[in-house]
Amino acid sequence: MSDSPAAQPLYAEREPIFPKRVKGQFRNLKWIIMIVTLGIYYLVPWIRWDRGPSLPDQAVLLDLANRRFYFFWIEIWPHEFYFVAGLLIMAGLGLFLFTSALGRVWCGYACPQTVWTDLFMLVERWVEGDRNARLRLHRQKKLDFRKARLRVTKWTLWLLIGLATGGAWVFYFADAPTLLRDLVTGNAHPIAYTTVGILTFTTFFFGGFAREQICIYACPWPRIQAAMMDEDTLVVAYREWRGEPRGKLRKGKLDPNQGDCIDCMACVNVCPMGIDIRNGQQLECITCALCIDACDEVMDKIGKPRGLIDYMAYSDEQLERAGKQPKPILKHILRPRTILYTSLWSLVGFGLIFALFIRPDIDISVAPVRNPQYVTMADGSIRNTYDVRLRNKHGETRPFRLTVKGDPSLNLTIEGSPYGTVQVPADTLYQQRVYITAPRDSLPARSERTEIRLWVEDLTNNERAYKDTTFNGRGN
Repeated sequence: MSDSPAAQPLYAEREPIFPKRVKGQFRNLKWIIMIVTLGIYYLVPWIRWDRGPSLPDQAVLLDLANRRFYFFWIEIWPHEFYFVAGLLIMAGLGLFLFTSALGRVWCGYACPQTVWTDLFMLVERWVEGDRNARLRLHRQKKLDFRKARLRVTKWTLWLLIGLATGGAWVFYFADAPTLLRDLVTGNAHPIAYTTVGILTFTTFFFGGFAREQICIYACPWPRIQAAMMDEDTLVVAYREWRGEPRGKLRKGKLDPNQGDCIDCMACVNVCPMGIDIRNGQQLECITCALCIDACDEVMDKIGKPRGLIDYMAYSDEQLERAGKQPKPILKHILRPRTILYTSLWSLVGFGLIFALFIRPDIDISVAPVRNPQYVTMADGSIRNTYDVRLRNKHGETRPFRLTVKGDPSLNLTIEGSPYGTVQVPADTLYQQRVYITAPRDSLPARSERTEIRLWVEDLTNNERAYKDTTFNGRGN
């Protein structure tokens, strides 16, 4: 008979977890972060921002129809998507930094799955009671009126939260007041209703029923985090050298031969993942630190020092076991790995800010018409046609003047404008057809290709931009 351990299944069926209410500094911190993050998510689409009469007045708007991203005073155009890419890189580096310093602190405090699950648990506790009451209701096989009433009340509140979540999401992609009116009156686009429906269901299911399964099986970060952590990373851990051997209180007193852990299971009962932190670091642990609050409360009651379960690094645990002083917190945070992540994060951030301040408010792109490449006019002159796109990022219509440089004999005319100027509407990429003509026997008319430069000037503030292109001649 083999003594090897049985193979672990790749997927374990979910067992419902009923975390107990706990009070403490980490629980209070989670409440604050939950209020702030949910407040930002639900309220930001309703903030107004005056950009002028021809631009949307929503402070944060992802206008996919017009291919614009608005963020207060910042406007991102399609050709400036590198700003979005830069922000994603900063988010990734920030996640690496926090994980390297404090483990899965993002997962425990600010991850959307954690925040909405906390909110759903709050509703569940408010409707059905604390851990023991919810356990009794769960174990009750008979579906009586009370159980049905509590279940329907809880699920209804969950659905309303999910509906608000899906509704808030679509408000980021269209004018919020207008879209809300259209949603209520039934005039919104089917995509809006579909998006709200999908997000309502996923929020209801993920926060109400899947919960820790999402963190364990759907999220890849638990399996990546090991590469970000080392022996100086601060994580939630159990001081085994102090707590073992465990023992129960006897007549309110501790056996002098046992450790400080009285095996009360308080740390397990408050864990939203249902794990026992005393068994060491586990993939399921999201570093929410609620077990620290629960254990500290018990230690206060039995007259033992706090910190049996605490934020600590593996290197500190080894020093404590040897009776030595652990490292200062700052040495755990300021070390080569975290300094490198911080430097890279700052470099990308400064680069984005620099690019934001130096980007021009006008731009030009030129596309020569290739069929035909040129036209020979009746007087023998050569004419080339170009489709010019003029970008006006200002919130008002501006007059733009076009000129050509490269050979003094070249003449530029604008279709529909005899004065060489064109009115470009506010916040628009405007396409204009332009003709450039070279007189007969001039150098461009006799050359196969001539390098030229098209200049555009904003006549309001004299800002200029240019684009290089070519003029095609007869080749003889």
